[in-house]
Amino acid sequence: MNTFKQSAIEILRKAKTPLHYNEITKQALESGILETEGANPERTMNAVITVDINTKAEGSDFVRAERGVFALNQNKKEIKQTPKIIEAEKEEEEKIVIEGGYIGKGGEHLVCSELLFRGFNASIMSVDVGVDISAIKDNKFFGIQVKTARKNSFDTYSFHIRKKSFDRFNQGNIFYILVLRDGLKNSFLILPSNEVEKKIKENAIFTVNNNTGYALNVKFRDQKIYLGNTDHEMSYFLDDWNLIK
Repeated sequence: MNTFKQSAIEILRKAKTPLHYNEITKQALESGILETEGANPERTMNAVITVDINTKAEGSDFVRAERGVFALNQNKKEIKQTPKIIEAEKEEEEKIVIEGGYIGKGGEHLVCSELLFRGFNASIMSVDVGVDISAIKDNKFFGIQVKTARKNSFDTYSFHIRKKSFDRFNQGNIFYILVLRDGLKNSFLILPSNEVEKKIKENAIFTVNNNTGYALNVKFRDQKIYLGNTDHEMSYFLDDWNLIK
């Protein structure tokens, strides 16, 4: 997984021109190199870059071209990592990790409760080895991988799946449930693993981070739901718990 800082460096390196932090974030999400469940990733991007500049000055990877617009620092100087710099970076990283932890765990409990209401004997796994929830109904076992994201400022839900985990558990009884959280409203995109595999082959889901993960961008348009772009409508899989059978 790329951090916000790593993603910004990669986007600016490709752009070869200063960009507003909104555009940096948008391109990082669309290309799948940035993993975040937050509703305002552009604010986090701005904060991370700003902290880097304020704490490292000439040693920062970035320079401010104008308000909210950043470029790579072509004259970056080597500086000593002081306790102040280390603490500032650690604090920003902890904020991101904590937010993601709450969102992820909340999604798991939400899906588990929905399964219980529908007659599944479901429980959250104590150790995450690629399956978050085990569920049994009518003597059939199902493995559930839950991914949760808030709708971000670009009206998109961004998800990531580890390639190693997907390859290990790509079986008929494995389902990926994407929790789409918009304010206090929750929707569920329920995908059998073979459908995920199909969308990978169709490039609706694309490989990222040196072939170690898959990125999924989900959008609602005109009351329909799409994966990647409008060539891949996924409304059939929206909120249909009967798919798990």
